Amino acid sequence: MIKVENLTKRYAGQPAIQDLNFEVGKGEIMGFLGPNGAGKTTTMRILASFMPPTSGRATVAGFDVFAQSLQARAHLGYMPENVPLYSDMRVTEYLDYRAALKGVPHRRVAERVGDVKELCGLKEVENKLIAALSKGYRQRVGLADALLHEPDLLILDEPTIGLDPNQIRQVRDLIKNLGKQHTILLSTHILPEVEMTCSRVIIIHKGRIEACDTPENLLGKIRQAGGVLLEAKVGADNGVEELKKISGVRDVIVDSDGDWKIFSLRVESGADVREEIFRLATTRQWRVRELTQRRATLEDVFVEITHSDSI
Repeated sequence: MIKVENLTKRYAGQPAIQDLNFEVGKGEIMGFLGPNGAGKTTTMRILASFMPPTSGRATVAGFDVFAQSLQARAHLGYMPENVPLYSDMRVTEYLDYRAALKGVPHRRVAERVGDVKELCGLKEVENKLIAALSKGYRQRVGLADALLHEPDLLILDEPTIGLDPNQIRQVRDLIKNLGKQHTILLSTHILPEVEMTCSRVIIIHKGRIEACDTPENLLGKIRQAGGVLLEAKVGADNGVEELKKISGVRDVIVDSDGDWKIFSLRVESGADVREEIFRLATTRQWRVRELTQRRATLEDVFVEITHSDSI
């Protein structure tokens, strides 16, 4: 459905993305992850035909997104990070208007608008002004807009940004449901959502793809690199400096809970430092109430790849 070959985009001579190569198959939900400024939005805008690349090539459904942009756009629905909506229009009339712009046949406009309102849970606000909607409902209107012309591919740039936990869960369930009928390229910072939703993950850093695999395979590569949690009373000791001296410990973050110190240790892949920590605590006579190894998550994979000191 998507094929990207040596895709590069430069702004004033500075590369935003460099030599990207990846494919997204029909029916996949692909997570697209990276720190702010990594090149995610630039890539999505190129794929959505909003801007041309400096070099390289990208196709959607076999159509070049620059040379054959009209044909490519007929197969995709794009929801940008900040959805541009006409706030003085009501939900239904806005969707009617957008359907006409997208070339939906007049006889099918009412049917398609009704379908996307049902699918995106907009029936109860269909006659409200968009200006009166919550952030969550405005995101749903943007998603409904992207679905109007029945695209094969959905490109969603941060669809859950600014939403509360309940709204995030609702949007996640909606995306999973849409994945049964559409190919989806999803950019998000909510990493647990990616683990629960996506079949594959691309991690981009400084304009280059650093990893592309299933969440399970990425986790398997750093299964022991999750970290260790230590809660202890360390008295006059610094704690942090002593823990950093242990072989295999990369970083230590400390928090407080009254007299108790909570140490979060980031460790090297494959290292189990709990025995050394316990020996240190015994020697220094620290009072320990918890010492546990935390299972690696996709967040650990993300940190492992996008921190220059971890590679």
